[in-house]
Amino acid sequence: MTTISAQTAALRPTPAQLRWQRAGTGVFLHFGLNTFFGVEWSDGTLPASGFDPARLDARQWVAAARTAGAAYVVLTAKHHDGFCLWPTATTDYSVASSPWRGGHGDVVRELADACAEAGMGLGLYLSPWDRHDPRYPDPQAYDDVYCAQLTELVTLYGDLVEVWFDGAGSAGRVYDWERITGIVRRHQPDAVIFNMGDPDIRWVGNEDGLAADPVEYVVDVTPNDVHTDAVLGFGEARYLPPECDVSLRHGWFWQPGDEPKSLEHLLGIHYRSLGLGANLLLNVPPNRDGLIDPVDLARLAEYAAERERRFGAPLEAVLVPLGDGRWRADFGGAVEIDHLELREALEQGQRISGHRVLDGDVQVCAGGTVGVRRLHAFPGRTVRGVEIELEGPEPVLAAVRGYRTGAESEPVIPATEEYRAHDGDMVMM
Repeated sequence: MTTISAQTAALRPTPAQLRWQRAGTGVFLHFGLNTFFGVEWSDGTLPASGFDPARLDARQWVAAARTAGAAYVVLTAKHHDGFCLWPTATTDYSVASSPWRGGHGDVVRELADACAEAGMGLGLYLSPWDRHDPRYPDPQAYDDVYCAQLTELVTLYGDLVEVWFDGAGSAGRVYDWERITGIVRRHQPDAVIFNMGDPDIRWVGNEDGLAADPVEYVVDVTPNDVHTDAVLGFGEARYLPPECDVSLRHGWFWQPGDEPKSLEHLLGIHYRSLGLGANLLLNVPPNRDGLIDPVDLARLAEYAAERERRFGAPLEAVLVPLGDGRWRADFGGAVEIDHLELREALEQGQRISGHRVLDGDVQVCAGGTVGVRRLHAFPGRTVRGVEIELEGPEPVLAAVRGYRTGAESEPVIPATEEYRAHDGDMVMM
């Protein structure tokens, strides 16, 4: 079990970090030339003429994200191949050179407008590694290009909630991160930056969408990539809550013949990410028509229905502090429950390092950190209230909710399922 020191507990989230944590779920949208050529990575030589989604509907993407329970989406505005989904002034390798919309289309604009219309947060992914741009071998020249691209994205499309910097392919490469992240801070002060430069949030360390107890929000290092044990060091402890990225399908870009994960698998990811106090970024890739695949929509609808069935009618407990890290959660009468959700008051920092829940002398459930949300499943029992014992410096609970779901254990994540490797697509350098 982790130990949270008073010094660590004193590190507080910014309003943007806490707002992002409470949002919980985002949807990743991997879309680009790779979608049309059947690859996960391309080397920057695929022709722009191959990008032609005849029925692209960003409103449908946003509706699908809402079904997934998302409060924000993150679009791959430029992947490692260098192809830009907006008509940038920095290169002709963009939608402006494609037949889509007669060369006058702008995927980022259509998504930004759909998000604004629906009240959905917008995030953008801009790969530092660029396998197409001839200036990439010259760090200073390419930094100018990259900063110009980033400036376009953070100034032309309204408010952003997240800016995603992927470090794939950048081993040994030094970027001017002070300049790069400074552009985000200047133009999008309420956006969180993912994992690189001067980050606000960090990668969980795998591409399976899974966190592990304890989920610590204050760290001085974060995992570097999926292939090595290397880490990024920050020189001092920082408040950096994790994001769990995973694809609904096996691959990150839509490909024919690929299938979405099972409902049980999705639920298992839910419990092992959101249920442990991390955020979930679930990739739902548009297909070659520019639409979310009907098979994926059906699976998301199943996922939404089961989330509503399990968690749509919470039983709110009244919290009474008993002193010495002990709390009483009173349901006001006898209730039958098989799940509990605990929430920590995080405004003053993460302080709970351990917890256990008691019904009289019986331990109902226990664990390490609580964080923004902690979900427990257990055999159903009838209680009027429970007592919660917390470990950590001056820990404070914000809420306790009970649920009667009919499911008395966590969903099982398949151990034998074959995964198509992401080939380092989310490698963090």
